[in-house]
Amino acid sequence: MDEIAEPSGDPDATPGRDVAALTSLLPDDLGLTWRPLTVEDSSALFRLIAAIEAADRPSYRTSAVEVDEIVEGDWKDLAADTIVGIDATGELRAYAAVEIRPGDESTVRAVVVGGVHPEARGVGLGAALVAWMTARARAKLEARTDRGPGRIAAYLDDSAPEHWHYLEDAGYTAQRYYATLRRDLTSAIHTESLDPELRIQGWSADVDDATRLAHNDAFQDHWGSEPATVQSWVQGRATFAPAWSFVVLDEERRSATGEPYVAGYLLSGRYEKDWPIAGYTSGYIETLGVRRAYRGRKIALALLSAAMTAYRDDGMEFAELDVDTDNPSGSFGLYSTLGFTKVQGSRMYSIDVPHVGPPELETDAYWTRFRPA
Repeated sequence: MDEIAEPSGDPDATPGRDVAALTSLLPDDLGLTWRPLTVEDSSALFRLIAAIEAADRPSYRTSAVEVDEIVEGDWKDLAADTIVGIDATGELRAYAAVEIRPGDESTVRAVVVGGVHPEARGVGLGAALVAWMTARARAKLEARTDRGPGRIAAYLDDSAPEHWHYLEDAGYTAQRYYATLRRDLTSAIHTESLDPELRIQGWSADVDDATRLAHNDAFQDHWGSEPATVQSWVQGRATFAPAWSFVVLDEERRSATGEPYVAGYLLSGRYEKDWPIAGYTSGYIETLGVRRAYRGRKIALALLSAAMTAYRDDGMEFAELDVDTDNPSGSFGLYSTLGFTKVQGSRMYSIDVPHVGPPELETDAYWTRFRPA
């Protein structure tokens, strides 16, 4: 089995947890060669993920552009934080990746993602990848110099419960539950009026950072949320739909830097690859947030009305979103009153770590789509 050389000067390297040593967690008797992912693997990784999703039948399909985002980001260290198993024909049969995004403050989150080709299952690759990801996530948390809690986590769809045991056997527990909600756009869409100083408008690049600041305020009291940095805010926008996204401005206020003051916002996504699988077209509500001082002023209702109208005007049949069922803003009940109904669910498995950085660490995780064996 090929070993992975530890990059010189890797800030995540720790005694006993170097990257080369972690290859001992992966089987060396299955005809697979193990090495890190590279940017050039994007097409092969797309084929692997497509095969995994065809077998596991989630309601979505990952596009090639979304796969590109797995290997993009100047804060990522692919050589240290990713692994792929390649067969004798040169095809990828398994992969795993660990990521800590910049900007986490109260809880440092190690995001894990991975999966195994359906033709390579049943030989222990799934459990091996979970062990590799958890160990690498632990090493990254141990290497940090800041102190505070950490988390290693994985996000699993309810459509494939046979995969849950891989994480449960490794010590993860289901911490949060999410519901995918859908609303038929042929039903009447109520138009909501706002107070005179509040104005709704379409999203534009010149209010994007003001929207980020509103997001950080709105999600302060949401479990597991961390402030979005300028860098992390613009990451992962392959499916962003600007024409379906809106902000509410307070015309009587400006930010400290003189920018427009965003009181609330709704960002939408367009997932065209999912439509043939679902059997209908839809607009997806990626994120909806209202600053805490502006709650109770019907801003969320106005934003939802504007977005659903935009979806319908573009010929979409449904509006969809995923929501934390324990959301402190009460959004689950809000969506129900607007005609949204649950169509599927998902869950976040994690191990919370009391402290990151040496010398006190146990094990852990944060969320992402995990495609197990």
